[in-house]
Amino acid sequence: MPSRKVRTTPASSISAGSQPEVSLEAGSFFPFARYTSVVGVHTSLLAFSALLLPTTPTSLLTKGVSLYPNGSATAEDGFRRDIVGVLTENPVRTVAWMCVGSLILQGWWASWLNTWSIELRGHANAKGNSAPNSAEMTKQMLERRDWGNQRLAAFGRAISMTLAASIAFHVVTVLFGAPISSHPLHTFLMNLLLAILAVLPPAYVLGLPSTGSDSPSLVSRLTWIRLFAELSPRTPIERALVYPAAGAAMGCWVGAIPIGLDWERSWQAWPLTPAFGAMGGYIVGSLIALVTSATFAFAQVGREARDAQAQASKAKRS
Repeated sequence: MPSRKVRTTPASSISAGSQPEVSLEAGSFFPFARYTSVVGVHTSLLAFSALLLPTTPTSLLTKGVSLYPNGSATAEDGFRRDIVGVLTENPVRTVAWMCVGSLILQGWWASWLNTWSIELRGHANAKGNSAPNSAEMTKQMLERRDWGNQRLAAFGRAISMTLAASIAFHVVTVLFGAPISSHPLHTFLMNLLLAILAVLPPAYVLGLPSTGSDSPSLVSRLTWIRLFAELSPRTPIERALVYPAAGAAMGCWVGAIPIGLDWERSWQAWPLTPAFGAMGGYIVGSLIALVTSATFAFAQVGREARDAQAQASKAKRS
């Protein structure tokens, strides 16, 4: 009789504890709560750097809110008009401040994505080895320490690729009809902003694409082609790199449409609408990447839970 109780107890414990075990494992693979909070902070600060950061060192701090003596406008209306006026009176200054804020935020975002990729590799190794030995753990610790020492060099390489991409974007923008001689600084700053948004994070996380013939160089080059030529991301980190970059490029292109309209508004000055379109497209793409990855992760958790329950019920019947 005691032996029967010993056999039946594991069967019941498997059926009761299989689903939480799968959820915990999937949670370590896809940190939904942490990813959601980081995306929320990142996108909010990007919006702040686009709308409020360019106004902070300007006349808003000294003049305050414009109040109209005839009473036709409230303080809120005057404050809104002052912000729009400051953003549009000097497009070069506005886009330059957007580049500064985006550079800081994208560097932090790229570092967080790279930390997540290291955790994913450790999770994959731990999943492959059910009982990792001390040598494997020491190897992972050494890899993390080596990467910590190489962060500055990796960031420098990412910055160099970002600058090269901004020059390439500048040439493409001129070929599409941007002014050549009248607004060169305007055009370059807009393309620099687009490169910071779209190129800096993947250059830091994936590394620069190499033209070598060895296996790592080939894998790196094919990864860049698959992600940004074929637009075929497979993991949550790849979606977090590709979807916002595609959204920034599309938003920049759509943002150029209002400039050709004859509304004669101050906010139609070149290159305000493409710059804000790139920022808005990046934010939308980042949110789409979050929703898509979360949907796939929860669907995988549901499939694994159903498979675990089916195996438990099959073992119980046998």
